[in-house]
Amino acid sequence: MKGKSFAALALCLGAVLLLALPLLLKSTFVLDIFIRILLFAFIGTAWNLMGGYAKQLSLGHVAYFGLGAYTSTILQVDFDISPWIGMVAGGIVAALASLPIGWLCFRLRGPYFTIATIATAQVLMLVFLKFRDFAWGAEGTTIPNLGNAPLMMQFEAKSAYYYVALGLLALGLAITFLIERSFIGYYLVAIGENEDAAEAIGVDAPRMKRDIYMISAFLTALAGTFYIQYIYFIDPATAFNFSISIEAALVSIVGGIGTLWGPVIGTVLLETTSALLQSWLGSRIGGIQLTVYSLILMAVILWRPTGIMGFLSELHAKHLRAEPAPKPEAA
Repeated sequence: MKGKSFAALALCLGAVLLLALPLLLKSTFVLDIFIRILLFAFIGTAWNLMGGYAKQLSLGHVAYFGLGAYTSTILQVDFDISPWIGMVAGGIVAALASLPIGWLCFRLRGPYFTIATIATAQVLMLVFLKFRDFAWGAEGTTIPNLGNAPLMMQFEAKSAYYYVALGLLALGLAITFLIERSFIGYYLVAIGENEDAAEAIGVDAPRMKRDIYMISAFLTALAGTFYIQYIYFIDPATAFNFSISIEAALVSIVGGIGTLWGPVIGTVLLETTSALLQSWLGSRIGGIQLTVYSLILMAVILWRPTGIMGFLSELHAKHLRAEPAPKPEAA
């Protein structure tokens, strides 16, 4: 009971700190780092539903990131529809696209499934490269700058983007929390451990994977819309950048796949390290942040395959075992 009270108190204090953070920061560079941390923590949380709980290693999630980005941008530029509406529309498009993609890819398992998801994302990028009249081709387009227009998801203050990213992360964590504690979460864990055994006891594995894939695709598409609105530019190389899929998987693996807070912890560690090293040593030592990325990933895989959350769980379990048992009360 004490542990739950402490966790609730820590969560409340963390929420207050995150809400007050833009008021305390004076540097736009630091605020930009925090926006990136929140965004990639959200993308990692969306990926973790599929790659962490169900253990279906997808490296093609950028396909849904790009579909969400292009859907909202086309609606905004060609039809003057607010990106807030376009964000939801992009999520729906991505969720619907995940049905045929999942139907094809889920026929494969292991590394073959991973390769199929990568191929899907690359095919989509090539398709949008060819759609010059419909999606501006390789040149891309710039988002019209309307100044301070909150209804069009454009703000003069960078802190507003921070709060939007924070809201997206809160949404992703809330959905993960609900799924984790529902029958879907237990079914996904069973599928991730042994899909054949799960089906033998009555779990509808294809349906569970299809449903969680749709939810994961929908959330990833929301991130695509936000990112394009944040940088005011879209082209296939940006919207379907393969590094986004890698980043989503990395932050989850380092933080701890199949856990609620794993992607958040992994993003804080990797994104902060990358941003600081790039600002301090990037001009003198090229690629230093990628080298440190590799070293952190190798250290986690070799030392703690369960990620940072697994390590913290082990420490907590040891602490509980070390506590003396309460003395029985006198009759």
